[in-house]
Amino acid sequence: MKSRLIMCFTAIASFAALAIPAGIVAQSNENTGKHHHYKFIDMGTFGGPESYINNAMSLGAPNQVNRSGTAVGSSATSIPSPPHSNFSICGGLDGTVHFVFRAFQWQDGHVRDLGALPGYHNCSVATSINARGEIVGYSENGRIDPLTGIRQIRAVLWREGKIRNLGTFGGNHSLVGSVNDRGQVTGSALNAIPDPFSFYDVLLGSSNGTQTRAFLWQDGRKQDLKTLGGPDAAASFVNNDGQVIGISYINSIPNSTTGLPTADPFFWTKSRGMTDLGTLGGVWGAASALNNKGQVIGTSSLAADPGACLGIGNTANCHPFLWDAAKNNGNLLDLTVQSGGKFVAANAINEHGDIAGLGDFSGTNDAALWSNGVVTDLGHLAGDCSSQAFAINSRVQVIGWSVLCNGFVRSFLWENGSMVDLNTLIPPNSSLYLLETLAINDRGEIAGDGVPHGCTYDGTCGHAYLLIPCDENHPGIEGCDYSMVDAIPVTQVGPVSRAVFSGTQRLFPPSRTNRFRVPGFANAPAN
Repeated sequence: MKSRLIMCFTAIASFAALAIPAGIVAQSNENTGKHHHYKFIDMGTFGGPESYINNAMSLGAPNQVNRSGTAVGSSATSIPSPPHSNFSICGGLDGTVHFVFRAFQWQDGHVRDLGALPGYHNCSVATSINARGEIVGYSENGRIDPLTGIRQIRAVLWREGKIRNLGTFGGNHSLVGSVNDRGQVTGSALNAIPDPFSFYDVLLGSSNGTQTRAFLWQDGRKQDLKTLGGPDAAASFVNNDGQVIGISYINSIPNSTTGLPTADPFFWTKSRGMTDLGTLGGVWGAASALNNKGQVIGTSSLAADPGACLGIGNTANCHPFLWDAAKNNGNLLDLTVQSGGKFVAANAINEHGDIAGLGDFSGTNDAALWSNGVVTDLGHLAGDCSSQAFAINSRVQVIGWSVLCNGFVRSFLWENGSMVDLNTLIPPNSSLYLLETLAINDRGEIAGDGVPHGCTYDGTCGHAYLLIPCDENHPGIEGCDYSMVDAIPVTQVGPVSRAVFSGTQRLFPPSRTNRFRVPGFANAPAN
């Protein structure tokens, strides 16, 4: 069963090229056809071999960089991890770095250890930060879960330098979703009621678990958001209006396709409670992202292949959807069908309703942008075979990775109609090769993960990085090159011009995006 749940994050590739949607170029800055240089910041580590910015599709919680440019993540110490450490947060991006990891905050040139809950060498990770500087994430609490044999974890909140345990509903674990600018935190927590279909415990391969329940925490009070009729629900995101999205079983009866109860995406508000968004005909669907206009993206399987989003049947029949009550009369809009089969994975949505993800353009899997029903092929860097987009800001700057034909990857930025290798926009003597771009705020500040000189990337090394654009919004930054770089059409972009570190461009293994996820919250990269 665990392998089935892992497969629910495998993205389905396929899309087709159209012109750039009307209005997208108009929303870009005036330097159309050029790119800014970036100030490069290597986060380093706390003495161990790795640090990282979390991938929103593995640990959830977007907004790894807030509007002030403060970034959060996790960093290895030199302390070996104790027995029974929880692999989801103690072990690095792939769970294979056997050192104690601690949550960090980068601000104004300094990296700070945020600490963990009291206990012997507990691991922690910071996953999301709001505009007020409040941070959410996870921490071990040092206790062993008797059902799984690993350390328990808790959703936590860092506020004014202090860590707060958000607790459970009486069970052994709690998970964080996100924090909004009002300080509301959403996530999931186990209670003590036995449940063989528990979202969390089934993901860990256990049928001996307890119920998983979605929560909204505010001002010291954690509210159970109930369910759509089944035993479990899990919340993934809360916007600034306090609207929450996630996934919930609709009953307690396992269906014949998945062996689990049917699960639907939900939308919760304080006044109406939990609304069932339905599916595209299948038995598994989930909401993954939400903007402040109440527009929701997610995935759902089809009636012809009801278990596709759990890897049962043809996974190409796990389709991305958009839900917008104001425009769609409360119905799910199948983005793949609506785009003629071009748009096949929705990974992020901005405040305009533009969606970044993956498409199939005449058999080539490329980063794709969906805007008002029009799909744009963002292309891939020349010499590469595919790409995928993971984040988008309100300026319609899109970030992701471009994949060489041998499976190696490099970070890209798409803006003003052209894609560029971010490695060409940072100083040529930079300490890292940029592999994975994961977060971008509305000021254009970018965070992700790269590898240092001499690192043969095998999942046991790598550093978090932050890029600050040398532009009119960031004047007077020491070390910034404020000259502009001419954009080159994607079809003419060559390999990165500076030295490539030997062995460092390896494609990330699936575990990097699947290592810890409540089932069905998001697709993982397909490349």
